[in-house]
Amino acid sequence: MEIEINNYKFFKIAKAINIGCKRFFVLLLMFFANAGYAQQKWESKFIKLKKDGRLQYVPDEQGNVIPDFSKVGYHQNAKQIPNVKVVVTIAATGVDDQQKIQNAIDELSKKPTDANGIRGAILLKKGEYKIPGSINISTSGIVLRGEGDDTKLIATGRGKRTTIKVSGNGNLKEMPNTRVKISAKYVPVGAKSLQLTNASGFKVGDKIIVFRPGNAKWIHDLKMDQIAEKEGLVQWKAESYDLDFERVITAINGNTIFLDNPIVMAMEEQYGGGEVYKYNFDGRIAEVGVENMLLESEFESDIDEEHGWDAISFGKVENSWISGVTSRYFGYSCVNLSNASKQITVKDCKSLAPKSQIIGGRRYSFNNDGQLNLFMNCFASEGRHDYVTGAKVRGPNVFYNCTSVNAKADIGPHHRWATGTLYDNIVTDGEINIQDRGDWGTGHGWAGVNQVLWNCTAAKAAVQNPYVSGKNYAIGLKAQKYEGRLKGRPDGVWEGQNQSGLNPSSLYLKQVEENKNR
Repeated sequence: MEIEINNYKFFKIAKAINIGCKRFFVLLLMFFANAGYAQQKWESKFIKLKKDGRLQYVPDEQGNVIPDFSKVGYHQNAKQIPNVKVVVTIAATGVDDQQKIQNAIDELSKKPTDANGIRGAILLKKGEYKIPGSINISTSGIVLRGEGDDTKLIATGRGKRTTIKVSGNGNLKEMPNTRVKISAKYVPVGAKSLQLTNASGFKVGDKIIVFRPGNAKWIHDLKMDQIAEKEGLVQWKAESYDLDFERVITAINGNTIFLDNPIVMAMEEQYGGGEVYKYNFDGRIAEVGVENMLLESEFESDIDEEHGWDAISFGKVENSWISGVTSRYFGYSCVNLSNASKQITVKDCKSLAPKSQIIGGRRYSFNNDGQLNLFMNCFASEGRHDYVTGAKVRGPNVFYNCTSVNAKADIGPHHRWATGTLYDNIVTDGEINIQDRGDWGTGHGWAGVNQVLWNCTAAKAAVQNPYVSGKNYAIGLKAQKYEGRLKGRPDGVWEGQNQSGLNPSSLYLKQVEENKNR
């Protein structure tokens, strides 16, 4: 097969790179979208461009708008990721490499931080470092840096484990006697202010939780107490669906407080309303970076599962980053962010050739269970759920300009109600789905709400709206639409299907631009 369009030639590409016709078609769509072969520009009816070029958010009948996703990632885009000075250099010898790296981390942990919370960078020179266990970072201000793919950390031997584990300690704790009710009967998606019964106990700069309680009526109206029964299935229970959104107060006017980030799930009086309280998280660490290296796992076969599982995991960490990292042959992920990870940027990373069975609980190339996190410019091959969120994930979160090839399953919210995720310019030869997953797992049910697909490309997509409490959007999605796993669910909000020229081409970048110009 040979195709020539506007002087671009494709010589027997499908055969040469060993992909099927469906994937080849998707890659062609990707090429033309990126090469500027868009037709006439068009705007979403939900977010328009005003005459001055700024965004205009169009509310629905309840006041809900597509949220502002701009303040996610490292310091909410208010700071650039720093180029931290090297204070320790290590060379690979093949003897006790893991211990040498750990000793350097432990010694650096004893040194004071500078005014920006930084201790320094540990540089791993080019070479192969054998890592039979895990490298642990549990202190703020430490950067582990390689010299690109020539710095290779090899997870040697048997057993599932994480190669680089970054984690603080403790847990988020409510400050006593600070809890106040939200007085409004309905707070719409996208709102950046809350009316309280009494705001006198708060001040600008306070870290707060916006708390939305689990509610039996809400679960019943979602029909998540009616999932088709099977052995091991767990119907949703109200006490398991409390959601705690971390926010900062930016202004106060009477009993109205203003927030740094928007509400991404409506607060509804009929479902228990909401509350606000102050919190602390003393053990959470910050200003940690993992940069510019290749992590590789030994394995015994393509379906071997007793080897390196996560290349990098972050837990109880905020305002930190992972950049320029490639993983190869791990069973679960390149990057795995836990639910206590906040304001993490993951950029320019690759997940390649995972080794495991191709079944549930494997190959989540870039997994996010935290909030206010950003994944950008990443690549995954042979994964199952390449850009994915887990249960009860509190947004906003963003996946921007990421690619998936040879996908074994779908991209999107995976199970049990993720809230407020933007998938912006995601390209895959597999599926993107936002749907009721029913009895999959132990009862996945509704995967997510207020999920936004913006200018994405996939082979196939199902986008459904939950019965209550929000919508899901497919705007400018280039894909074959299908009904989804379970029939009869409400259709999601589709606009401009298979239509090029969406303006702005990236909602995330446009929102970031406007936020910086305010």
